[in-house]
Amino acid sequence: MGKLVECVPNFSEGRRPEVIEAIVSEVKQVKGVKLLDVKPDASHNRTVVTFVGEPQSVKLAAFNACAKACELIDMEQQQGGHPRVGATDVIPFIPVKEISMEECIQLANELGSEIASKLDIPVYLYEEAARVPGRRRLPDVRKGEYEGLKEAISQPERHPDYGQPKMHPTAGATVVGARQFLVAYNINLGTNDLSIAKKIADSIREVKGGFKYVRAMGVMLEDRDVAQVSINMVNYTGTPLYRVFETVKSEAARYGVNVIGSELIGVTPMQALLDVAEFYLRLENFDRKQVFEENLVED
Repeated sequence: MGKLVECVPNFSEGRRPEVIEAIVSEVKQVKGVKLLDVKPDASHNRTVVTFVGEPQSVKLAAFNACAKACELIDMEQQQGGHPRVGATDVIPFIPVKEISMEECIQLANELGSEIASKLDIPVYLYEEAARVPGRRRLPDVRKGEYEGLKEAISQPERHPDYGQPKMHPTAGATVVGARQFLVAYNINLGTNDLSIAKKIADSIREVKGGFKYVRAMGVMLEDRDVAQVSINMVNYTGTPLYRVFETVKSEAARYGVNVIGSELIGVTPMQALLDVAEFYLRLENFDRKQVFEENLVED
């Protein structure tokens, strides 16, 4: 195998299976791309798709999926619990094997240019591909979300990196970038009090003085009537999952609330889970090669 890049586009649709399947089928049809995971979320009205492959094939699959989302998702009608700016909300490229971050940045620029010129969707660059320092963090790019960006995009400081400073009439805008592995991790609380989830999220967020590399917000899972702390771990080695889980559990207890479960969204690096196992099992002198499946993987 040669160069491998991962792509994890997020689409603003999690409730219509036929639309999700139409978008995913665009990925399946591209030679040289392997679909790893499809994670729809009805409460967030969002689907996270994960695939990997040769760089140019992955870029093509991402473009085709974005084009299909543009065709089938109307942001004027879309509603959901997750921040978003467009039908295809975000498309990150992640280096996996024999490919540099600089090459992923180049892919992001190539894709951003194509989306803007061929689909007439304005594109913002984020994370390692960001051209504007204030746009490195995805929440900063999404400020105001779809509804707010419709007005703000005309302001010089909010002009897109590619395309005209106006939203696509139905598909909105798209954010494209390059980054390291991110672990999307959600913790569900035994309460329907959203204010508690928001307070806990604030306690762990880096920008609020919490853990470095942690971004979090409180949301409601309407279909379960449960409040959730939705978390993005942008560096799982710098701040491990178990540290965040223990803190959320402790903070929830302050409000007389239990943690009733947690979930991983999309594909997660094995090491992130091995770190959790090592912590909770209190393993001594643990080595990754002690994992059976790890010994089956050829170097």
